[in-house]
Amino acid sequence: MTDSTLSALSSSRERRAETMSGYVLLLVLLALIALQIFGVFNLATDHLTMLPIMSVIVGPLGLLLVAPGFYMLQPNQAAALTLFGAYKGTDRATGLRWTWPWLAKKKISVRANNVISDKIKVNDLRGNPIEMAAQIVWRVVDTAQALFDVDDYKAFVMVQVEAAVRTIGSRYPYDDFEHQEVTLRGNHDQVGVELRAELIARLAVAGISVDECGFTHLAYAQEIAGAMLRRQQAQAVVAARKTMVEGAVGMVEMALEMLSAKNVVELDDERRAAMVSNLMVVLCGERDTQPIINAGSLYQ
Repeated sequence: MTDSTLSALSSSRERRAETMSGYVLLLVLLALIALQIFGVFNLATDHLTMLPIMSVIVGPLGLLLVAPGFYMLQPNQAAALTLFGAYKGTDRATGLRWTWPWLAKKKISVRANNVISDKIKVNDLRGNPIEMAAQIVWRVVDTAQALFDVDDYKAFVMVQVEAAVRTIGSRYPYDDFEHQEVTLRGNHDQVGVELRAELIARLAVAGISVDECGFTHLAYAQEIAGAMLRRQQAQAVVAARKTMVEGAVGMVEMALEMLSAKNVVELDDERRAAMVSNLMVVLCGERDTQPIINAGSLYQ
């Protein structure tokens, strides 16, 4: 999504709501109850003065005004306030709170959430089907966007996680034995950073931030897993053979140079070729070689 698209979709912004501490209004509530008891007691004893009559009238009205305005907020919890559908702000203060009773209150958690996506099948950069799953730690940072800019922000997170995993999975190959490309299997940190950036961009419209993410499952799809395993084994064998041959050639070259430098033996081209052949067989063979003692001449 482009910045203009996000701006068009993100019409809501969180702002602070005008609320009060509930403990102060709790004292007011207790005073109204005491006033009501006072009025009822005086009327019951035929003390028909103006004060008991007013207390009986004012007390119930005050109780109806004060009592419905109380609500409780736990740590890392917020309450979005609306008046006849219009957003009036968000209260993030914890403890007993109070606001006008005609304001509707919608509580929302701003704690960190940890989710693991389902395993999905994705085609990597080379078209190979692979299975991927990701783990994401996310939290709501803008309650107004989360509540009013998307229908269900939790379902929105799950859908965007799957979309981001598919995007990142198709951007890189699964593996590269030549180590010349960025791969999903070999570059977890770099790919994880790109996945987090992709998720942050997608979830910004819902006022959600991503704290951490990474892959929990990454493998070839079942239909090609056997073939890819044989391919990996073949490539590993070729790579090992190449390393063995390079090492053997270096050792043979070093042996010939040292023999010539120390004048241990003079070798003509044919003897040198025979020695090189024997050393290569010994160094590159998979099994232990059996020595053969030549009692005669090399030319016999």
